[in-house]
Amino acid sequence: MKFFLLVAILFSQSISLAFSQNKETARLAVAGLAHGHSHWIFNDLGDEARLVGIFEPDEDLKNQFQEQNDLKDDLFFDSLEELLEKSDAEGVLAFGPIAGHMEVVKAAAPLGIHVMVEKPLALNIEEAMEMADLANKHGIHLLTNYETSWYPSTRESIKLLRDQQEELGQIRKTVFHHGHQGPKEIGVGEEFLAWLTDPTKSGGGALMDFGCYGANIMTVLMNGERPTSVTAITQTFKPETYEQVEDEATIILTYPSSQAIIQASWNWPISRKDMEIYTQKSQLIIPGPNQLILQSSSMDETIILDNESENPFSYFAKVIRKEITPAPFSLYSIENNLIVMEILSAARESAEKGTTIQMK
Repeated sequence: MKFFLLVAILFSQSISLAFSQNKETARLAVAGLAHGHSHWIFNDLGDEARLVGIFEPDEDLKNQFQEQNDLKDDLFFDSLEELLEKSDAEGVLAFGPIAGHMEVVKAAAPLGIHVMVEKPLALNIEEAMEMADLANKHGIHLLTNYETSWYPSTRESIKLLRDQQEELGQIRKTVFHHGHQGPKEIGVGEEFLAWLTDPTKSGGGALMDFGCYGANIMTVLMNGERPTSVTAITQTFKPETYEQVEDEATIILTYPSSQAIIQASWNWPISRKDMEIYTQKSQLIIPGPNQLILQSSSMDETIILDNESENPFSYFAKVIRKEITPAPFSLYSIENNLIVMEILSAARESAEKGTTIQMK
């Protein structure tokens, strides 16, 4: 009996292994390498996807990545159009300047090629809406990648607040802290720094670079509800370094039942991506990717999460293969990130005019 049981187990394992080996990996291309996060692609593309082509207009940067990652010559293409038409890509990762996201969507959407851009979605709400229209017209997915979308603590806090709303109460206030000492101070690559500090290519400084995280998560927590008003204050504490963009931003969002304070900074003494969520009956402190602290008058619980961070490229691959359909207003979704861009555009206007922007 034990012999037959062992044979059955081995047969089951061999079938499972054969299935995983024969499972078609999604074919991904890369359009642009100038975003500092583009190294993530080569560090861990995941088991669900494979790289079929790269286009980077800067020859020196292309050579740098090729040497660092031992990439073959035939992986590189001479133009975005050639990359998309000849690489047989099903999806493309846009990891160049934010100003280049529109060009990628315009080229990829008519070919039925799905797009994932590195955050934020676009330079402004007008571009974001045009990109969304193209995606809808041609039936492609247009996703936005945030590091915080991978965090177990982000996903678990959203789930906890939804599953236990009656016990925890309605959200009243959230506070988001995102940023670091500054891109130059932490030593980002010259190609990244050049466009990140050019508002025509980045849309702004700390407000765009780190304000998007809080806007993204708050939109999920509010189930896609738009804020009623946006107020922002920006400053530049290091004009000798950041001549054209702000290095400090605070954004206040109001909703009928709650408010959010988004603190985006290139002046933190340390790198940080943490948040606080206050409800009617509790407070949830999220200090990092794998920890939650839940407190109320009757509890004080620290929750350590041992599950791994989500791989964004595997997620993209599963979306392409129709194994996952992003829920409306979820972290990566186009619906969410249109609201994010609406918030960021209003925040920029508020800071420029020195007034609160009422959302229509």
